Amino acid sequence: MRYLLTLHMNPTLWATLTDDQKNGVYEGHGEFIKLITESGEMVETKALAEAAESKTVTVEDGVAHTADGGFVASEAFLCGYYVVDVESEARAVELAAKIPDAQYTAVEVRKVVHEG
Repeated sequence: MRYLLTLHMNPTLWATLTDDQKNGVYEGHGEFIKLITESGEMVETKALAEAAESKTVTVEDGVAHTADGGFVASEAFLCGYYVVDVESEARAVELAAKIPDAQYTAVEVRKVVHEG
């Protein structure tokens, strides 16, 4: 079963972390990637730009409208994800707890129900 493990960034919270804590997060991702690669559970991972660098597109009466920023009006934003292929939801949750961001914010675990 594949699961999407989503990471969310809160810039205000991130700004309160010490340089050592921030470096721990960066290094922790390297360790996590090594763990899931060696176990064969890694499918893919992506880091995403800040929401301020994104565009939101809506269509009204067949006309596309573009706005700067993310879709959700929130300080926190989706900053990356992992897709893992595991035997159970329990294993996906176990892996999510190993992602260093989980110490400071939540990691969402969502089952992939369709792939194209």
